[in-house]
Amino acid sequence: MNRFATRRAVLATGLASALLPCLAFAQSKKIRVGVLRLASSGPVFIAQDEGFFKDAGLDVELVFFDAAQPIAVAAASGDVDFGVTAFTAGLFNLAGKGALAVIAGQSREVPGFPLDAYLATAQPNGAALQAPKDIRGRRIGITQVGSSFHFAAGLLAEKYGFPISDVKFVPLQSMSNVVAALKGGAVDGAILPATGAEGAIASGAARLLGWGGDEAPWQLGAAFVAAKTKSDEKTIAAFLSAYRRGCRAYHDAFNVKDAAANRDALLAIIGRYTNQPPATVAKTLAYVDPEARLDVANVEKQIAWYQAQGFVDKGFTVEQVVDRRFVTG
Repeated sequence: MNRFATRRAVLATGLASALLPCLAFAQSKKIRVGVLRLASSGPVFIAQDEGFFKDAGLDVELVFFDAAQPIAVAAASGDVDFGVTAFTAGLFNLAGKGALAVIAGQSREVPGFPLDAYLATAQPNGAALQAPKDIRGRRIGITQVGSSFHFAAGLLAEKYGFPISDVKFVPLQSMSNVVAALKGGAVDGAILPATGAEGAIASGAARLLGWGGDEAPWQLGAAFVAAKTKSDEKTIAAFLSAYRRGCRAYHDAFNVKDAAANRDALLAIIGRYTNQPPATVAKTLAYVDPEARLDVANVEKQIAWYQAQGFVDKGFTVEQVVDRRFVTG
C-alpha cells in the first residue's frame, strides 16, 4: 500500500470514528412520553417492550401520571415530548393556543368494549343508582372538571334528556382518590377507566352500572406532540411508525375474533405496566383503531361541547387542535 492509500485509510478511519457518536444519536433519539397506567395505553407499552420504538430510532422514557389532564400540561411545559391519553378541556385549551397538537387517535368508546365505567359506591348511598342514567341528581366522583369523564357524563345527559348541571360532580384530582371516595361512600357514584374500575369492583368498593361505549360511542383519546417537538417531523414520523405498530399489535391480539398467537405475551406486557395480573387486564381491554386513526368529526363535537360549557376558550376550532400533516381519519 502506498503512502497516499495509507493516508486515505487513516483519514477514513478517523472520519468514521468522529461520525460514530452522531450516527448513534441519530439512531437513538431520546424522547419522553406521558401515559397513564391503563390497559388503554397498551399500544405504547407494547411498542416499548416489543422494540418498536427502538426500531424507529427512538430511546423512549415513559413518564407516568395519575390523571389525563396533567399529561397535556406536561407537554405544554416541555416536560414530555409526546402524550397518549384521553381528551380533556385542558388539552383542547392548550392545543388551541399552539402548546401541543394532536397527531393520532388512541382508544375509542365502542359497544361491547370496556373503557369508561359508570360506577355506584357499594355503600348504602349508592343503592339508588341502578343504571348509568341514574347519575342525575347524584354526587359523582371524577378526576377533574373538564376531564373525559365530565364529557362522558354529558353524553348521558344528552341521551336521556336532562341538564348536565343536575349532576353534582366531585373533582378528586386522581383516579386513586376517586376509588377511595367510592370505598368510603364519600360519593354516590363515579366514572373511571376500566383498569381503575376493575380494581374498585374487585375490592368491593363499587358496583358496575354500565360501560360508556354501550351508551354513546366516541373518540376518547389521542396521541399528541408538544410544541417544542412539533417542528421535528422526522421524530414525529418515527414516533408514529412505532406507535401504529403497537396499535396494530394490540388490535390484532385483543380487538378481533381470531386473536393473535402472542396474545398472552402482550397481556403480560400490559400487566407489568398497569401492575395487574394478565387475567385482570383481559377484562379491561378497550377498542383501539389498528392504524391509530382519529375520528376528527367527533373531536370537533367534543370541542363544541366543552366550549358550550365554558370549560375552554371559544377562539379556536378543530383545525388548531389537529395537525393535518399526520392525522388520518
